[in-house]
Amino acid sequence: MNSSFTRPLAVVTGASNGIGYELAKQFAQNGFDLLVTGTGASINEAAQAFKDLGAQVETVQADLATYDGVETLYNQIKAIDRPVDAIAINAGVGVSGDFARETDLKDELNLINLNVVSSVHLAKRVVKDMVDRGKGRILFTSSIAALMPGPFETVYAASKAFVHSFSEGLRSELKDTGVTVTALMPGPTDTNFFQRADMDDTKVGADKKDDPAEVAKQGFDALMAGKDQIIAGSLKTKILGTVSKVLPDTVSAELHRKLSEPGSAN
Repeated sequence: MNSSFTRPLAVVTGASNGIGYELAKQFAQNGFDLLVTGTGASINEAAQAFKDLGAQVETVQADLATYDGVETLYNQIKAIDRPVDAIAINAGVGVSGDFARETDLKDELNLINLNVVSSVHLAKRVVKDMVDRGKGRILFTSSIAALMPGPFETVYAASKAFVHSFSEGLRSELKDTGVTVTALMPGPTDTNFFQRADMDDTKVGADKKDDPAEVAKQGFDALMAGKDQIIAGSLKTKILGTVSKVLPDTVSAELHRKLSEPGSAN
């Protein structure tokens, strides 16, 4: 890739599967070329699907939970010598279980490094370039979990609350720069998130979930419209997200607990 290409360029992290994969497809279907990242070789398989939609695609295998992983991605962004028109900072992970008695500190610190630290790190690198250019769009994948305490997903929910607050604060800072910031806030979505987070025995893990393609389409449309946030997914998710904004934290925590407590699927 180089600056002679006329199509806009989008960067999507966590694009091997799930919402990130569907976001990359949205960009490809809407005339963007892509730089996509994942931790393993499966990102190359995903890239072929994006190429089949007409996009020029570059891939980066990097662990964004590490400082060097984020720098590897940013170095590749600079190396392809094209301005980033849009970036979806989407890569994330969940950890489920009793914080005091079950979960592993290393897993939770890794979650914070990926969900929080890498989001700030990558935004710090890319936003300056966008501001200097006077143009750009940033999409952060948060969650409706950002709107409520998350018993048995305590660190995950807190990380998404950070991403949501960071997105809204950054948006305000950038309001006169030509750069927009949008927070994508899905509910339970049919991806490998729940299996990876060891949540198969929870009510939320066992219940019907939203279509990641629908979530990504709503997120992409909100990004292109310059909206500050979008609660994405089914009507049920939109209602849950809206109600969570007004309920007392003690009440919403109990509602979340009924969904996420280990064994609640039984």
